[in-house]
Amino acid sequence: MKLAIDAMGGDHAPKEIVLGALKAVQAFSDIHITLVGDENKIKEHMNGHERISILHTDEVILGTDEPVRAVRRKKNASMVLASKLVADGEADACISAGNTGALMASGLFVIGRIEGIDRPALSPTMPTIGGEGFLMLDVGANVDAKPEHLLQFAIMGSIYSQKVRGISKPRVGLLNIGTEEKKGNDLTKETFVLLKNADINFIGNVEARDLLEGAADVVVTDGFTGNMVLKTLEGTAMSVFKMLKTALTSSLKTKLAAAVLKPDLKELKNTMDYSEHGGAALFGLKAPVIKAHGSSNAQALFSAVRQTREMVGSNVTGLIKSTIEQMEASQNTVEAGKKSE
Repeated sequence: MKLAIDAMGGDHAPKEIVLGALKAVQAFSDIHITLVGDENKIKEHMNGHERISILHTDEVILGTDEPVRAVRRKKNASMVLASKLVADGEADACISAGNTGALMASGLFVIGRIEGIDRPALSPTMPTIGGEGFLMLDVGANVDAKPEHLLQFAIMGSIYSQKVRGISKPRVGLLNIGTEEKKGNDLTKETFVLLKNADINFIGNVEARDLLEGAADVVVTDGFTGNMVLKTLEGTAMSVFKMLKTALTSSLKTKLAAAVLKPDLKELKNTMDYSEHGGAALFGLKAPVIKAHGSSNAQALFSAVRQTREMVGSNVTGLIKSTIEQMEASQNTVEAGKKSE
């Protein structure tokens, strides 16, 4: 299995990206990684490995670059070349911790969408209190969405959760302002009807306050709402841990208590740590594309590689493609039947 990794993307590149790649090849004997980036900078952090190769380029897409323009103008950028390796069949999937918008543009323009998929969805696995996690899509690939797009998101998320996360019958929930069927705006009301009639385990509407309790395995929403929820959860978790740290270091008594609670607090932090869940998959493309967190360390990159390996091994892309084809064939049969009447 061949994976292409943008070695120059992210806040801690290339060091943490290289260390994560080294950890991955040591853990998985069936993968070969191509690190795309500045060869001299990459070699500063590795002495070589038989299953890691380097594709040199000194061009990088920055976080401040306008995504579409950068992808079109910086054709030798590390992120673009990693996508091109996938498009040319030299890699099975690619990973980057760089500019999110640019990675989505690179995935669309260089790798391309699965035929029948109207909009790709950016989909991270979010932590829950119980540690199971849930897949949320979309969290920013599409600011606006139609009910048909959300239906496709639900199908793709359900396939991923079944094949990669090992959930036999993933519970699919529609993010809404209430659990009642008639709640919400036109988008959620129309989507509810589509999901209710789809061949998935749709459990109805779910509210944002219940997400961390594990209300659903797959949570479907438009990219605008999803990104707001994602940033809110991330910011809240960071703030809570800061408050805990302040409270537990405010006096000698609390410092002693903190020493006793340290193992439990560390376990709690690990439960809520995004780096343990991998990256955000860009579903709907012809091959797996994973967006690792911008501040990814070696562990986060390793988790993204593990996730990507599972996606490729489970043929998630092929299953999404065949499911969409079956849906379209079924719709065409129904339409043909109506015309004949």
